[in-house]
This record gives sequence, C-alpha cells and structure tokens, in this order.
Amino acid sequence: MSKFDDIRPYNDAEVRPTLDKILEDPELLQAIAAFRFPRLNGLVGGLLRPMIKFALKRRLANVKNVEDFQVVVKSYMDKMIASTSRGLSISGIEKLDRNKSYLFISNHRDIAMDPAFVGMALHKNDFDTVRIAIGDNLLTKPYVSDLMRLNKSFIVNRSATAPREKLKAAKHLSSYIHHSINEENANIWIAHREGRAKDGLDVTNPAVISMIALSKGKQRTLSEYINELHIVPVAISYELDPCDSIKTNELYRQAKDGAYEKDEHEDIASIAQGITGDKGRVHVAFGEVLRGEFENTDDVAAEIDRQIRLEYRLFPSNCFAYEKLNGKWPMVKVGAGAKDFKAQAYTKEQAEFESRLAEVPETQRDIYLAMYANTVSNKLSK
Repeated sequence: MSKFDDIRPYNDAEVRPTLDKILEDPELLQAIAAFRFPRLNGLVGGLLRPMIKFALKRRLANVKNVEDFQVVVKSYMDKMIASTSRGLSISGIEKLDRNKSYLFISNHRDIAMDPAFVGMALHKNDFDTVRIAIGDNLLTKPYVSDLMRLNKSFIVNRSATAPREKLKAAKHLSSYIHHSINEENANIWIAHREGRAKDGLDVTNPAVISMIALSKGKQRTLSEYINELHIVPVAISYELDPCDSIKTNELYRQAKDGAYEKDEHEDIASIAQGITGDKGRVHVAFGEVLRGEFENTDDVAAEIDRQIRLEYRLFPSNCFAYEKLNGKWPMVKVGAGAKDFKAQAYTKEQAEFESRLAEVPETQRDIYLAMYANTVSNKLSK
C-alpha cells in the first residue's frame, strides 16, 4: 500500500485485472456504441455491444502493463492526428535531458488533447510520457476513472468543499507531484490554471503554483523548491479549436445572463468534440527549465506566462481574427519557421475560417474572433 493509492495512476500489476473488469461494464460498451455508431445505436444497440466487447477484448488481449496500454493509445492517437489535424510540430525539446524528470506546466485549451499532444511530443523524441493531472469532476463514471488511471492519469480532488478538506487534498496532491519527480523520476503534466482559457488569454493562476509548493516545508526556500521540480513551461497552439463555438456560446451566456450552468455531461461532450473535431495544425513548444530566484508564487506564474507567450505558435486563423477586430494585419510572424505573415499566401485558410465564422450567430462573432485574436495581442504585448 502507498499513501498515494487514492490518486495515483495504476501500476503494471493492476492493468490486466482493471481491463478485465471494465470490459464487462455495460455502461462502457453503451458509451462506445453511442459514440462510434450514433445512428445505429438506438436501433440495434443490443447487437452492437457484444460486437464491441469482442473487438475490444481482441485488441487488448496482449496488454499486460502500462506501456502495453499506452502503445494501444498511441495507435489511436496516430489515427486521430492523421484524420483531425494537419500535423503535429514540436520545438524546444532538444533543450531537455532524457535522463531527468520534469514538471511540464502548459496553457490549457483542450481537456484531453493538451496532455495527449505533450505526451506524444515526448514519445516521438524518446522521452518518457507524462503522468497527467485530471480533475475528479471529469470522472463521472467508474470506467472513466479506470481508463484515465490506466493511461497514467492521477486524480485532482476538486469535489472537496470544506476549507480544511480542500487544504488536505491540495497538500496530498503537492506531495505526490514532488514524490513523482524526485523519488520515481517520472514526468508530470499539469495545466497552468483550472479550466480552459476559453477567451484565448493564457494566464497562469498563482494558486496552482501555491498548491505545488505546499510540500516544500520550512527548511527550503521557494526558489530551492521550484528549482528541484524542474518546471518546464509548455505552449500548445491549435490552428483551429474544435470547441470554439461551444466556448463562444458559454462566454456569451455568461455575459448576457450573468452566469452559465453546464449540463451534467457537457465536459464529456467537449472531450469528445476536442478529440474528433478539426484542429488544423498543432504545435507543442517546450520552454526553458525554470531556474533562479523567485520571491513568491506570482513571480513563478509570471515567468511561466512569459515563456508561453514567447513560445506560442501563431497561425493564419489568429491573424484573420485580429484583422477583423482591429482593421489591420498584425506585425507578427506565424506558422512553421515563424515566417512573416502575408495574407495573400493563405487564401484557402481564409476561406475556411470565413466558413467557420459564418456558422456562428452574429451576436456571438466578436467573442469568437477574440478567442483567436487574443493570442496575437499576447504576442504583441510580450
């Protein structure tokens, strides 16, 4: 037994028993049937589920440990990247040491795909993949929790409400992150804020840094503790956001009604849309390891923000949106190799973006455009 058994990912010995258990779960089979065959599920769902169960058992028959499971996940990731994006590009990873463990802190645009793309970028360059922080608010079903923990996810307790309970959970999480990096030499991924940046403004919440530092103890300074965690800021850039219209509607409702109440399974729907929707090009940029003196957690957050703004890769979609809102092309570089942006070179991309924008209600278009344009504003203000 480990003191982290309640939140840690599953270990190799737990993989096969967990898989055997969830493959008998009718809710999982029903969810897959509804996702893969939405039109047929209502008509012949009873026939689909045994077929899905048979196919899954066959596909997972040789999975004995975490690495085996991640090989299966990678095969689906490869197909997803090929079918829903125009490719994944990576920069900055040559500055990292494969023999060290890191705490990767990234901006947050997509619930599932942010850590997935970071993990894929590491794997492609022969680094260990990451243990992924995931909020318990997303683990609405036991089989969802099992699948996430099979794939190296650890649980962030967001359901605690009492102050003492919240503090205890935060200290537990902080201790686990430190233990993973310094005792188990494992890479960690965590978002720089709770909740996605729906407005395109990537701002680190100092409370995340405060949580991470809860385990430093009185004997070490904040700077010493931050330095030994090997924190690497990561900027994840999507040319297109599969959930852009969903986010826009949420922001519009918040502005119009003063609040927005999510449906029970809205986050799960966003996860599905983020996985299957068109992403355009995707870029993962690794920054420099945080080193030096930090007076407080605000200083740490500011340095993460500086690096994310610096490393964020702009795409034509961002510049089209900026021009529509500001009446001029931004003086920034975009795309692979950070080339000068020339509007006439991207007529196809402009037509695609205009087509997406036309599907957004007119009252929501400024919010939609700002979501893409704010990344340009971030660059211009860095």
